[in-house]
Amino acid sequence: MKIIEVEAIPLAVPFSRPFAFASGQATAADHVLVRITTDDGLVGHGEAPPRPYTYGETAGSIVSVVRDLFAPVLIGADPFARERIRADLGRTVANNAAKGAVDVALWDLVGQACGQPVHVLLGHAADDVAAAHMIGLGTPSEMVADALEVNDRYGVEAFKVKVGRDLAHDLAAVRELRRELGDSIELYADANRGWDADTAVVAARRLADFHVTMLEEPNPADDVLGRRRIVRESPIPIVGDESTISLGGVARSLLDGDSQAISVKVARTGFTDSAKIVGLCEGLGVATTIGNQIDGMLGTVASTALGCGLRSLARHPVEVTTFLLMTDDVLTEPPTIADGRIAARQGPGLGVTIDPDKLAHYRADR
Repeated sequence: MKIIEVEAIPLAVPFSRPFAFASGQATAADHVLVRITTDDGLVGHGEAPPRPYTYGETAGSIVSVVRDLFAPVLIGADPFARERIRADLGRTVANNAAKGAVDVALWDLVGQACGQPVHVLLGHAADDVAAAHMIGLGTPSEMVADALEVNDRYGVEAFKVKVGRDLAHDLAAVRELRRELGDSIELYADANRGWDADTAVVAARRLADFHVTMLEEPNPADDVLGRRRIVRESPIPIVGDESTISLGGVARSLLDGDSQAISVKVARTGFTDSAKIVGLCEGLGVATTIGNQIDGMLGTVASTALGCGLRSLARHPVEVTTFLLMTDDVLTEPPTIADGRIAARQGPGLGVTIDPDKLAHYRADR
């Protein structure tokens, strides 16, 4: 089996409402669908959500690097040779979302060729996982309304609260969320590097009073001494996310004392490097969770597969609800969240089918 075609198709799907966080705001899913076809007629898919304010990638840069640099490496290659392909793509620095989508598409192909779902190939730790919901920035009442709707409609009982702006406003929102949701609901916070170190130390102590379980990216990680001081003085674990976007970056962050847990994102490290990161963290006794890059339906399916594949990840709620922001998508069958859980697809590979009419409607290059 050889790869004969590689496509990078930009999409533009509107959101029902903006999603805001300390480092930016998303108003539409300007994602890129990576599609890889083999000479056996199999087609693998991956989703690349660009986040220029975090990783520097845009939809245009993803399309360009996949088309001009990655496709010549991939065409003629065996999809099973993922480590060889990984090394070849690694000669191009950065471009994490583009590489992640290619890796997901390769695993999709391998699963189809083997007649097995991706989560089974990864290890089949579970068939479903608990879902977590990200609450974007807004007024306290808006954030509470969002959480209550998702809790009531989907049974979700774990929430990541976006913070990282004015501390008084952030704490007011967390206070209201805890009061309205009750003590049995898990709350954890993500500042997206929005605070300075002094503010983050105070915030961590106050958040602990509301039984917030973790604090993600409290300040810019290049404030090295400030981040280490936060880790030392925080009563809750500090989670590395956008400061830990590679295997080596995770190792440095943990060994240097910059993080105490790691958020893994399929959109950033695919299945291959995500599994390597989880293995490293397991060896060091460090917890890992699955984060969300404001993924669409395809990214949600991929994150669920990773969570169901690896035992360390299956233990924690997986952030899988951002596709609900989208007014539509290109998959024929949306993900389903029920009773606070989401199940892995049982079909070969990712088990997804692209609707050709929706793809034609939402592609941004025509």
